Amino acid sequence: METREKAQLPGGGFLVTPSAPEEVFTPEDLDTTHRMVRKAAADFMEREVLPRDAQLENQDWELTRSLLRKLGELGFLAPDLPEEYGGGGMDSLTSLVLAEELSGSSFSVSYGGHVGIGTLPIAFFGNEDQKRRYLPAMARGEKVGAYALTEPTAGSDALSIRTRATLSPDGRYYLLSGQKQFITNAAFADVFTVYAKVDGEHFTAFIVDRDTEGLSLGDEEHKMGVKGSSTRSVFLENAKVPVENLLGEVGKGHRIAFNILNLGRFKIGAACLGGGKKALRHAVAYAQQRHQFGRPIAEFGLIRQKLARIAVGLYAVESMVYRTGGLVEGAVGRIRSGQEVLRALEEYAVESSMNKVFATEVLDFVVDEVVQIYGGYGYVEEYPAARAYRDARINRIWEGTNEINRLLIVDMLTKRALRGRLDLTGAIQRVVAELTAPPADEPGDGPLAEEARLVEGMRKAALLAAGVAVQKQLDRLEELQEVLGWIADLATEVFAAQSSLLRAQKAALRQDPKAALLATLTRAHVYEALPRVEATTRQVLAAVDEGDSLRTELAGLRRFLRHTPTNLVALQREVAEAVLRAGGYPV
Repeated sequence: METREKAQLPGGGFLVTPSAPEEVFTPEDLDTTHRMVRKAAADFMEREVLPRDAQLENQDWELTRSLLRKLGELGFLAPDLPEEYGGGGMDSLTSLVLAEELSGSSFSVSYGGHVGIGTLPIAFFGNEDQKRRYLPAMARGEKVGAYALTEPTAGSDALSIRTRATLSPDGRYYLLSGQKQFITNAAFADVFTVYAKVDGEHFTAFIVDRDTEGLSLGDEEHKMGVKGSSTRSVFLENAKVPVENLLGEVGKGHRIAFNILNLGRFKIGAACLGGGKKALRHAVAYAQQRHQFGRPIAEFGLIRQKLARIAVGLYAVESMVYRTGGLVEGAVGRIRSGQEVLRALEEYAVESSMNKVFATEVLDFVVDEVVQIYGGYGYVEEYPAARAYRDARINRIWEGTNEINRLLIVDMLTKRALRGRLDLTGAIQRVVAELTAPPADEPGDGPLAEEARLVEGMRKAALLAAGVAVQKQLDRLEELQEVLGWIADLATEVFAAQSSLLRAQKAALRQDPKAALLATLTRAHVYEALPRVEATTRQVLAAVDEGDSLRTELAGLRRFLRHTPTNLVALQREVAEAVLRAGGYPV
């Protein structure tokens, strides 16, 4: 199984070091085991979950727990756990496959909350006693986990929590007092990872059992979507937590919180991908059976354009997500310890944040277009479009809002550069030098050569924008959040286009039967992304510079992105034909 990208590029390395197609991991590289897991998970959703969606939406928690136990029997509740604690000992790519296939229902939220943030704090940071006490039962679905970090006054600013922990006079318990809000799985969870400040100062994590004296729950929140998942407040009134349930070290809870969020961002892109594919299947089926003006609406150009753009967006997400999975898996050491996995996730936290932002916003685009394809019926709750639309919206908020993730992308790239882990400065200097250099040679003859030149131009545009912003506005750049957000968008666009291109090139080199379709999807994505990249780069440059130097930079930008417009209508019609033949996502 190929998982290493050019001797393992560092996180953010795609911005400074070119990659060859054979060096990246693509979905086509998934092995037989991954494909077997995919089929088993897809079958489970079709057989066990989707037929009972109405019950789940009515908050039948016994059904939810029963489904979790069945997943435990399949070994799908603990893909990231070692076998000694009841886990499957699976790799990071298998986790992505499961996140993708077990998506598209409120039950997916319950599943993800248990498997990820509910279980992994103990798996990665618990001591031996804690792991043996909790993990086997959680792997079987006998105990369900939940994660209690957010508070009414502490959302994105997690370190400002007010929940306090005080050691009891006899030294046997920590007494926790405070309120946690928006806690997934709260109604039926047996185990909570709760964050509190010891003595009001030291940010610390605790394992808190449901029957802990002093713990109580609020009512279910009346949410916009994902109604079949539990979301409640957790109240702690001198809750007596045994000292042996301290998780990690006093004052080191931030390491647990932020690392677990990295893991959540790593998987959320795959979950959005799966949800988007299911929504596309519904849209295709409806468009083929709905007749207007004497023929199916699937025959109309504007409907086909919607189907094509959905498929193109999902193709880019899929390419990014599994490329990142390959990077993470390639960085995990031979000894698959929890700390090795966390180290790999931290290394590629930049890419995970980019995937989170891009995938959640593509999914919002997808479900919006699906509602439009359904027309008036898309606004009616008994049809699947309405619920998909409502359910998708939360993804841009949890695991760190997309605004926070945009700021994190730039912050992480900057810190890597300052620590010498990423030669961002050198890459920027090379691009700036090109502004006054003779034009570069034309592209070669390889697969998608013109698109490769344009994707390289996108990379140069992103580096130009970042370099000029730092040079001209260094002292106040931190306060220019709009500019930082645009720079993050540019870097993300580069990663998406580059991942799509490299995947298609790799398929062509292998003579994959799907190579022609992947090339068409890539071209459609690149020519849709180009105007976004150009417009965003112009916005950054105009916000941070002016006069002759701005005009020079804009001239360089035009050179980097020069191209003859392609026939996007023809490309999208070709994609739409493939979508209609496949009855959904065509790859």
